[in-house]
Amino acid sequence: MKALSFATLSNQFKRKRAVGAAFGIAAMLLAGQAAAEGSIRIAQQFGIAYLILDVVRDQALIEKHGKQAGVDIKVEWASISGATAMNEALLANNLDIVSAGVPPALTMWDRTKGKQDVKLVAALGSLPNYLLTTNPDVHELKDFSDKDRIAVPAAGTGFQSRTLQIEAAKIFGTDNFQKLDQISISLPHPDATAALISGGTEVNSHFSSAPFYYQALQANKAVHKVISSYDILGGSATFNVLYANSVFHDENPKTYAAFYAALREASDWINANKQEAAQTFIRQQGSKLSPELILEIINDPENDFTIVPQNTFVYATELHKLGVLKNKANSWQDYFFPEASGENGS
Repeated sequence: MKALSFATLSNQFKRKRAVGAAFGIAAMLLAGQAAAEGSIRIAQQFGIAYLILDVVRDQALIEKHGKQAGVDIKVEWASISGATAMNEALLANNLDIVSAGVPPALTMWDRTKGKQDVKLVAALGSLPNYLLTTNPDVHELKDFSDKDRIAVPAAGTGFQSRTLQIEAAKIFGTDNFQKLDQISISLPHPDATAALISGGTEVNSHFSSAPFYYQALQANKAVHKVISSYDILGGSATFNVLYANSVFHDENPKTYAAFYAALREASDWINANKQEAAQTFIRQQGSKLSPELILEIINDPENDFTIVPQNTFVYATELHKLGVLKNKANSWQDYFFPEASGENGS
């Protein structure tokens, strides 16, 4: 596959974060009122993990399914980077549907239980994250020392850190589940990737998502995989999810149903039209990544663009054991809306 200049890659995502911040600010300035039946406000983040939403938007699938149900749905899209801004906008009723990793979404379910009652809508796909390092002496988590620095998007709280905490608890004991947080630093994926490839910085490790681990492994032979999120979770597992508060779900049944049907159609379409899906991603996200690389990612058997939740209950169970979640879920259906219950999820 064709390598991309990492100065270009980093600048591209810096520009996108700036645009996302502008959209986020605009979204939060909207009147804090829940959307009425026939309108929906959705926020997504950047990257290939949001391909399902790119297809929904590109093909106007929500509008399509709304018309089939007799509703003309007005769809508003926002691009926001980071779960914190997503959650704030959702709780302020400035957004109806938001997206983030499984652990941040479960945190919202936990903290709003009995109040706004935020629940998960659907998965956005099962895609692994790879913990990479350039340290030749590190081959498993216990090999990391105080001299190493692991870059993650949100140290201590994000998807990557929570996943590491689950594994750290197994290796170092429950009382030391935050052991790797001590050597973790918050750094966006593009910047962490550039640091790993160039070397010469304190960042010698990165818990990386697609497309970044593909690029890092190709561009620097010193980079190698230590462990993946699939290893930690016991197999294929959901990366990002969509979630909403119960008021929107309950008061907008036709709009919600159209949205869910759009997600399912987009997932099915991606798996039947992979080359066209790659072009959709590039078009919708204005990506400068090569179509060949995007198609390689979509074709990778580890990546499954499905709305069916996979292994999310591992997070719910393990994070409750660690005290991160106060509420105990008895099954994955406890924190998903009923529409997802018909899927063969976990």
